[in-house]
Amino acid sequence: MPSSVYSSPKQLSLIKKILTGYIRLPFSDSIVPGAIMEGVLARVRGGQVLKTYDFIDVVKSEDRIGWQIKSTKEDTPVTWKRAKIPNKQKLIAESQRNAVGREKLGSTIINLCNQHIQKSIKTYNLDQIGYCRLIIHDGGKVTYFERLLCTRAKPQVFDPNDFIWEWSEPKDAKEKEQLPAFHGTNRETGKKWWAWHGLSENQLHFSGEENWWPKKNKLHALAFRFPTTEEKLSLEDFLSLLKKFDGDS
Repeated sequence: MPSSVYSSPKQLSLIKKILTGYIRLPFSDSIVPGAIMEGVLARVRGGQVLKTYDFIDVVKSEDRIGWQIKSTKEDTPVTWKRAKIPNKQKLIAESQRNAVGREKLGSTIINLCNQHIQKSIKTYNLDQIGYCRLIIHDGGKVTYFERLLCTRAKPQVFDPNDFIWEWSEPKDAKEKEQLPAFHGTNRETGKKWWAWHGLSENQLHFSGEENWWPKKNKLHALAFRFPTTEEKLSLEDFLSLLKKFDGDS
């Protein structure tokens, strides 16, 4: 049976166990850094963490699968990538003049996302790319889910025709004016999916990712709680564990 981007129930259980153990460490925070999440998935799935700027973060070459991994708090914007587009100033100027220019700039951004993904398919000779996501909710609740993003046969994740683009109004912050962002709205739902900060650091935020979050009782997903502060290991207990391991080695 061909390998899949999806973890088995046993592998999902191990992911939960490792993450819960990590949060119990005395020096851990209430969040799980992306680098830790990458290491967890690589350990459980027998893959390799890539320290590159490619789209995929973890690859399992022998199975020709790779994963993009995100880990944030629920209310933290998901940065899809830094979208540095060619002819940026020209396209921005055209987008500020009319709707045709805005659609051209928006399509360029979406196509850049698709090209970034497709480059990883070619570079690592992949058949499938999956998306692994850890969401930290208030009160210690956690959601983890896996999703098939694309395949070699169907490599396009986003359709440029699905979005309408507009520049936001400038906002007055306490210390400085916030530059306008370029917003992509889903044509079907009327909800904002994208915010490109092309007038500053080129970050592309993906708020439409919420539409991928699983409903209850979905396969390929976990819903659980992290240990409370009271359930964390004390520093003394942690040092005692280290001494035990040193004694066993």
